[in-house]
Amino acid sequence: MQLTSKLRIESQTLARAAWAAQVALALAFLAFAAANVNLSINGLFHGSVLALGAIGITLIYGLLRFANIAQGDMMTLGAYAAFFLLTSVLPESAGLGPFTFGFPLLIAIPVSMAAAAVLAVGMELLVFRRLRRRRASIVTMAIASLGVAIAIRGFVQMVWDTQVRYFPNESRAHYSFPGDVHIAPNHLFVGGAALLLAVALHLLLTRTKHGKAMRATSDNPDLARASGIDTNRVLIWTWGIAGALAGAAGTLLVVFNATSQIKPSLGFQMLVPLFAAVIVGGIGNPYGAFAGALLIGVSMEASTAFVPPTYKPAVAFGVMVVVLLFRPRGLFGSRD
Repeated sequence: MQLTSKLRIESQTLARAAWAAQVALALAFLAFAAANVNLSINGLFHGSVLALGAIGITLIYGLLRFANIAQGDMMTLGAYAAFFLLTSVLPESAGLGPFTFGFPLLIAIPVSMAAAAVLAVGMELLVFRRLRRRRASIVTMAIASLGVAIAIRGFVQMVWDTQVRYFPNESRAHYSFPGDVHIAPNHLFVGGAALLLAVALHLLLTRTKHGKAMRATSDNPDLARASGIDTNRVLIWTWGIAGALAGAAGTLLVVFNATSQIKPSLGFQMLVPLFAAVIVGGIGNPYGAFAGALLIGVSMEASTAFVPPTYKPAVAFGVMVVVLLFRPRGLFGSRD
């Protein structure tokens, strides 16, 4: 009896210590972000782009329980689809209002989303559905997604080679705000577009028949099938949505960059931040993925005040490790 009481007291002490450590880390992060306001604001916009790709990963994981490594290269293909439209079909470089890009970009974004969505659905029908029918393991599915990622990157390099290319853009001044805060108009556009897509996804998941079917399939696939839900159609919808988000993320990421630079390794370089955002937020939780992406984005951008920008992926990985030490299931992960 005394041993049980002692163990209970020790457990409570450890829980309080962990809670205190989490509060201390949160305060330290807020102080760190406040000391680098402009970088932190840029990080929020960067994080909003990461969120789109991260949500796509977590949607697929929620239904199939495997990590889609090809998400980053789907972003790359979406960005190159937009690049093709902007340079070959609608070569208009005149800036639209305060933005560095022209009106054709507003057409290029849905085109890039459609291209990536078609690719994602094709991956489901030609690769992953066949593997599931053969009862492939989760590891096999993940390795297959790696193979698909390499194939996509090879296709991009074959069509556009390995040269660094640029979206058409014009120079524009930043907006100035009190407190010596400066924000690029492009960043406002990127953040607004990402938020709009996130809200649209929320409404789809909570207010539509397809969204409710996706949630039911994610919670219990067998029960969903028994209830008359066509789970194969749900999977196609989910892959299409994940692909569309990847296409938008890839295009917006290029717009976010000051030089509007695009290259075949764009998506591969984003894999660590994307997965860090998913894991930090709580894998399988779309809202957690969004919050995790904002945290990762701010951490990466604010860190450039102290370390070279090439270390951004390492910073994302470090933040992920620190969060998992105190929240093994992520910030919004299930406690089941």
